[in-house]
Amino acid sequence: MHDPIIDEVREARMAHTRKCGGDLANIAKDLQEVQRSCGHRIVRLAPRLRQPTTV
Repeated sequence: MHDPIIDEVREARMAHTRKCGGDLANIAKDLQEVQRSCGHRIVRLAPRLRQPTTV
């Protein structure tokens, strides 16, 4: 099935990847900068510890 919304998201992702030269570290750094500059409050929750499982 062909979904135009999925195509649009994938094209935006590929455009961002090309902008960052395909370097994952550059992509992460750029996304963190976008996150910092967006003006929204960023919530950081403490990690939850996994409970041991019994078999």
